Order: sequence, then C-alpha cells, then structure tokens
Amino acid sequence: MLLSLYAGCGGLDLGFERAGFSVGLAYDLSSHAVSSWNRNRSGCSRGHVADLQAVGFPDMDRDHGQRFAPSGVVGGPPCQSFSRANRSPSPDDPRSELVRRFFTLALRFHRHRGPLKFILMENVPALENFQQGRLLRREVARLEENGFDVSVFLADAAAHSVPQHRNRLFLLAFPARARAMRRWSLPEGNGQVKTVAEAIRGLPKPAYFEAGLEKDQIPLHENHWCMVPRSRRFSDGTLVEGQTSARSFKTLAWDKPSVTASYGHREVHVHPSGARRLSVFEAMKIQGFPDDYVLEGTLSAQIDQVSEAVPPPLAHAVAHSIRSALKVRA
Repeated sequence: MLLSLYAGCGGLDLGFERAGFSVGLAYDLSSHAVSSWNRNRSGCSRGHVADLQAVGFPDMDRDHGQRFAPSGVVGGPPCQSFSRANRSPSPDDPRSELVRRFFTLALRFHRHRGPLKFILMENVPALENFQQGRLLRREVARLEENGFDVSVFLADAAAHSVPQHRNRLFLLAFPARARAMRRWSLPEGNGQVKTVAEAIRGLPKPAYFEAGLEKDQIPLHENHWCMVPRSRRFSDGTLVEGQTSARSFKTLAWDKPSVTASYGHREVHVHPSGARRLSVFEAMKIQGFPDDYVLEGTLSAQIDQVSEAVPPPLAHAVAHSIRSALKVRA
C-alpha cells in the first residue's frame, strides 16, 4: 500500500495502480484535484485536501481509519519553482521546500512506521540545476545517510506510447540492505511513438465555455470544452500546423507527438486546425489518460490539473520497473 504526496489529479497513482500497487492515502492542496482523484477511484475517499507542511501521523491515521504504515511513498512536489517556464526563478522560492518536505515525510515513515520498500519522486528535469544542483544533491545525500541506494534518471513520455514529448525527472530510492537497486533496470520505451492524430483526430467539436454551461451540454465527454477562440490569430491564417515558436500559440502537428503540455494562463496549445485551443479532454488524451477518466472543477482548474499531471503510461512503466525489482507482491 502506497502513500501519495502532492498527488494532483492522480496520473502518477493511476500508473502505479495499473502496475498492481494500491494507494492507501493521497494528499494534495487543491480541492479540485482531490475531487478528481476520488471520482476516478471506487470505494471510500482516499484522497484528502491538506497542507503537507502541517500533516503528521495522527492526521494520516485518522484519514486511513487505523494506523497507517505504507510500503512505499510516491509523489511530485509542485515544480513551478524549477520549471523552464518560470522566467523569474528564485533560489529562495518557498516552494522549493516542498521537495524537502516530501523526503522528510517519507523518511519519518521509514524510521517510525517502516521500513519502506521504496521512495519515488517525480519532477521536472530543471530540478537537477536548481540552486546549482544543491537542492537535489542535498536530498540524495540525506537518503544515502539513511541507508538508501538512490538513482536519478530522466524519461520521455513519448517513448512509452504517450503522444507527447514530456521529459520528467525521477528520483528512486530503495533501502540498500534490500539490494533492490541491483535488480532494478531503467524503464525502456516500447518503440511505439504515437502522434497527435492518433490521440484526437476525428473527435467532435468541443463546447465553448460560457456562463451557465451544464455538463450534459458538452459533447462526448464532460471535459471536452475550451475557451472561446477570441484572438484574431485563430481566424487570420497565422497559426500554422506544427509551428511552436510562439510561447502562447504553440500549434500542434497532426503527424508528430505534441510538445510538452505545460499550460499557463490561457496558453493551452492550439489544435492542429489552428482554429482554437485544445479542449481539456483532448489535452487529457495527449497526456495518455484513459477516455473514462474525468477531471472535476472549473475550466481553469481542469487545465491546471492536466498540465501538472504525470502521463499515466509513463508512470506505469516506472512502476512496473519498481515492482520487478522488488520481486514481492505490492
């Protein structure tokens, strides 16, 4: 049973669940993300809204209904501090402390409720160079001082049948005495590159956002909606398929994977037609979510969730590699 921290809408956890793991508790600060997490999983509500800077064992035991002792800890601390999209990064950004908090909580479970079988953190590749690399080196050293073998690696979602180039950084730690790192191997891609066309071509036109729009008025899927295309660029022919140089108007190509789905305020990538931006549902498909997955909340909240998610097929590949190294039932 796993503990998921900074769980978002559940993309990382879905990959682990598909690899045979179960998630006992999941936490995130966003109420919309937690609603999405719970909606897509049967049974009791295991996702909870919480500030992880303040959560402790009593809170988790209460939420779990009994003493909670996970076998592993997974999660993706918010990456805005480290992302290349952050044009004014600050080495003193308080969000960088969330990485430290992630490992602090994991190590507390390992020492007092464990031992853990593994710890996995996901983040953006730029984390390696944040604070000239000091932040990541400090956490690796802390894990090693607590008896863990550690591997830091990068993986591109496009290598795992996700129709999107999305490089992610993973930090994986196994207890050294378990020797699982010796059995672990880097998850390799399957060689099947998917294109934008394979993901979204042929879908009906989405609904455009308007006040009072009801879910049953949205075609195909309740997340198949987007903003009204107000810029004249959507109608004057300047948005050319495959042209991604304009930060706010990256237009996808049908015959290639999408560029990284990193959507700022009203900067969702442009549909290959050039006539509008992607719908939330189209963005979900480009992230590799299954068609029956549903995101809750406002349009803006849904865009944030899909932008910040880990592509489930990539998460599954990583989870499968961990399960194979453990050689025990998850």
